[in-house]
Parts: sequence; structure tokens; C-alpha cells
Amino acid sequence: MEYFRAFGAALIAVVFAASSLSKLRDFRGFARSVPALVPMPAKWVVPVSVAVVVTELASAVLVLVTAIAGFVLASALLLAFTTAIAASLRRGRRAPCRCFGAAETPIGPRHLVRNTLLICFAVLGALAPEQLPPAAGAAVAFAAGVVVAVLVVAMDDIAVVFARSS
Repeated sequence: MEYFRAFGAALIAVVFAASSLSKLRDFRGFARSVPALVPMPAKWVVPVSVAVVVTELASAVLVLVTAIAGFVLASALLLAFTTAIAASLRRGRRAPCRCFGAAETPIGPRHLVRNTLLICFAVLGALAPEQLPPAAGAAVAFAAGVVVAVLVVAMDDIAVVFARSS
């Protein structure tokens, strides 16, 4: 369990760094996509979009600096995202998931599963012991977290590849 915090920190940091940086790369496109997922007055779109990007960046940094605060913030943000996706799916709206950039993949149940798993990792990371594990083991756990994060970020692209082959 002592390695879990290193794994979780890498996972959450990379996922949220990639998410926030991809949104910044095409901020206007991201902001335009927000009301399709969460209906809101036009005057709220830019402030909400900025808040999402800033909170994602904060989570990515905090989880590496003060793990518990970062994991708690990441959990709250993921819970908000999961709730928004579930509500959108309940309304029958499958807006494009702009989670990691300009992808046009519509949201679906796999996004709920992904976020739920990330919430579990964030909660477990927050609850993991604060003791420092041996450096070599921590490095392996951190590297494993980075690998899993890259797979999470590429999830929609991987799903498209498998969908085409079936």
C-alpha cells in the first residue's frame, strides 16, 4: 500500500496535466463544447471553462506537492465530471468528449467507467499511508502510474481502433 500513493500521484498528475493542457491548446473549442455537455447561460461558459482548466492544473500540481489535498481536489473534480456526463447521457445528449483535446468522440458509458476508476484511485491515494517507500519501489510505482495515465488519456483513440477492427 505504501507504493500506491506514488502510483496514484503519477496517474492523477499526468491525466489532469494532459487534460488541462489539451484544453488550453484549443480553449475556444473547449469552451464551445461545454454547454453541449452542461447546459448553462452563455455568460457562464467562459468562467466555467477557465475554472475547469485551472482546477485540473491545480490537481495535477497539488497531487505531487501535497498529496492528500491533490487527491481530494481530483476526487471532487472527477465526481463533478462524472455527474455532468451521467446527466447528459440521461438527457439523451451524447456531446463530444473534449476531455483530452479536440476529439469528436461522443461521451458514453466508458467515460463514466473511466472517471469512476479514477475517483477510486484518487480516494485510495488520499487514504494511502504517508510514509515514504524505498526509492526504487517508488520509482517503479510512479512509472507504472505514468503508463496507466497515458492509456487513460488515449482511451478514446484505443476504443476507435478496436471498434474498427470488430
